[in-house]
Amino acid sequence: MATAAAAAAAAAARGAGARAVAALRSGCRTAARGRSRAGPARSLCTAPGTAPDMKRYLWERYREAKRSTAELVPSIMSNLLNPDAIFSNNEMSLSDIEIYGFDYDYTLVFYSKHLHTLIFNAARDLLINEHRYPVEIRKYEYDPNFAIRGLHYDVQRAVLMKIDAFHYIQLGTVYRGLSVVPDEEVIEMYEGSHVPLEQMSDFYGKSSHGNTMKQFMDIFSLPEMTLLSCVNEYFLKNNIDYEPVHLYKDVKDSIRDVHTKGIMYRAIEADIEKYICYPEQTRAVLAKLADHGKKMFLITNSPSSFVDKGMRYIVGKDWRDLFDVVIVQAEKPNFFNDKRRPFRKVNEKGVLLWDKIYKLQKGQIYKQGNLYEFLKLTGWRGSKVLYFGDHIYSDLADLTLKHGWRTGAIIPELRSELRIMNTEQYIQTMTWLQTLTGLLEQMQVHRDAESQLVLQEWKKERKEMREMTKGSFNTQFGSLFRTDQNPTYFLRRLSRFADIYMASLSCLLSYDVSHTFYPRRTPLQHELPAWSDRPPATRLPLLQEAQAK
Repeated sequence: MATAAAAAAAAAARGAGARAVAALRSGCRTAARGRSRAGPARSLCTAPGTAPDMKRYLWERYREAKRSTAELVPSIMSNLLNPDAIFSNNEMSLSDIEIYGFDYDYTLVFYSKHLHTLIFNAARDLLINEHRYPVEIRKYEYDPNFAIRGLHYDVQRAVLMKIDAFHYIQLGTVYRGLSVVPDEEVIEMYEGSHVPLEQMSDFYGKSSHGNTMKQFMDIFSLPEMTLLSCVNEYFLKNNIDYEPVHLYKDVKDSIRDVHTKGIMYRAIEADIEKYICYPEQTRAVLAKLADHGKKMFLITNSPSSFVDKGMRYIVGKDWRDLFDVVIVQAEKPNFFNDKRRPFRKVNEKGVLLWDKIYKLQKGQIYKQGNLYEFLKLTGWRGSKVLYFGDHIYSDLADLTLKHGWRTGAIIPELRSELRIMNTEQYIQTMTWLQTLTGLLEQMQVHRDAESQLVLQEWKKERKEMREMTKGSFNTQFGSLFRTDQNPTYFLRRLSRFADIYMASLSCLLSYDVSHTFYPRRTPLQHELPAWSDRPPATRLPLLQEAQAK
């Protein structure tokens, strides 16, 4: 994830590292001139037998780089990003957008922390009551701080892990049950740390057709990952022999049944104020779009009565007047691919009607259907449509790849991660981490024993800082967006399938309906960084600018 703070930290790191390298080169040239004038004097840089001098010299460069880095932190702190900003992967102007589409869960409606506890407890009870799992697993409670979204689960080996954009496992983030798997065991298990393409999940993140991995991309999957880990932990601690594939399927079915049997829906409807958060923000976004004459539609997998009750709470009983089309139980992603299912009307009592659909009428609710029929009936095609959803695969992938719609990803975790990245401690650590990495890269040419001891100390410090920054986000798995050095597999898919991304729809309130989003031009590895490290002229909205407003 590219942010102004991170980019500035990287620039500072490169600058400090470059100055350290320049000083080293200057010292080498001075030593060389000394040799030419006074004969075969020993060089600090290359002559053998000078390890003690090199040790002192390397630590001098270390201290110089650290001073330079510390001086840059205040300027970085004045360029923090607003956690309510919208970030762009692809240039897009809202002036071109005539039609706004939305998913429902975690897009139009946000849920409180109580919902994941409800899902975990209900699925755990289904495992006990319907799948005959040991009643003792009831002692496990939902831990909201255990898992993060985007993790992969090896179905056959029963391990949960974080994988980067190049299919490499981040060592130290592999968990069997609730315990981390030692790096040596992971490397032996996978014959290294790379997961071959044929073992990865299918396009939609599922474990199928010979794939052994499942990727958890849905926000609703957080209690599923935690339940899987807890039951694995119980079996392992009690030396119970079990088949990991069966456990995965039983947990998956139990989580599914919490939805399909209506357990979750009934609980939310019974205490809607407990579970639904920030309704006034969604109401304000929809009102703003309506005031500017934008068409709006809703496509969700949730059932009609559940959506109706939630939208009545958020907007009011006349909520359907805002939407030109409302489609429930759409069965995404099949909705975007299956051309065979026709639409059906749903009456006020939730009963399905048998009428043939010739037009999608405003104020009417429809069920099932498919996108191809939707396009034929509405004529809403191409880049004038912007659709928002929280699931990178089910909501966004097909729309951008097959249909040319513009897409917006809702990533609630973004807000909390940016707040962490805006702290002075994080900025100091990351700036120095980048600087130290640059020093290591440049000074590795010194192979004498004393120099190598210094470099080993630097490597140890670098490893400790990496672990500290990982723990700033999540103790077990770190940031949703980064491994130690690479983007995560989750970010790779987010960058590919979402034109823009943000923490919530409320971020739209900070932007004019004709605003153009420009992706930050970050340097390629072979490009000079100077021009792209400067914040763009339209830095909307930096945190300080937003606060000033």
